[in-house]
Amino acid sequence: MTAPLTPPPPPHEQSSQDAWQPPAAGYVAPVAHDAVWDGTYGQDGPGMKTELREAAVVTVAVAVAGVLLGVLWWWLAPHVPLVGDVVDKSWVVYLSDSEGEQAIGVDGTFTLLAVAFGAVSALGVFFWRRRGGVPLAVALGVGGLLASLLAWKLGVRLGPSQDVIAHAKQVGKGVTFSAPLKLGAKGALLAWPLAALVVHLGLTALFGPRDPEPYQEHGGVPKDPYGEPMA
Repeated sequence: MTAPLTPPPPPHEQSSQDAWQPPAAGYVAPVAHDAVWDGTYGQDGPGMKTELREAAVVTVAVAVAGVLLGVLWWWLAPHVPLVGDVVDKSWVVYLSDSEGEQAIGVDGTFTLLAVAFGAVSALGVFFWRRRGGVPLAVALGVGGLLASLLAWKLGVRLGPSQDVIAHAKQVGKGVTFSAPLKLGAKGALLAWPLAALVVHLGLTALFGPRDPEPYQEHGGVPKDPYGEPMA
């Protein structure tokens, strides 16, 4: 005669070791996305307010640099020679060298200087912030345009008198004098902002921070449809 077998415990019953225990004080249950969050969320930029403040600083600094461009343009630009004469008791002024290219040189000097200033301003902004962004790009463009306008007006004011008849009377009949500083090609005003934008964009593309790949951002590697890691 054999002893009756002891029936096994029901599946839903737990042993004393597996019994539910209340969580410790201060314990916070993890959520699903905590396992892959690497702390980079919201840290891809300094914030819109900070970017706008930096853009304002860049705009003012670049615009003020236009003073130096104006002084250099006035100093380096070639002089256009004029001469005065009296015809029928009236003063007339004409070019001393009708085939000269000094007027083209005036525009070319401004354009080359503006391109150089645009490149330098873009380098300075990039090495200051080491990143790109729409506010900085807009600041470079607006600041460069304001700087060009300021340089143009300042150079004209520093140059010879705008009243060429009075100047001709002052120096005398047949005496050569310099024409007022004039920017004939107004498109040169765009040289600074365009050069600044192109250089800054190139620096950002070559040396700016890179956005992490999705699998790198979540701390994993890409997998094929069978769940195997891809090379």
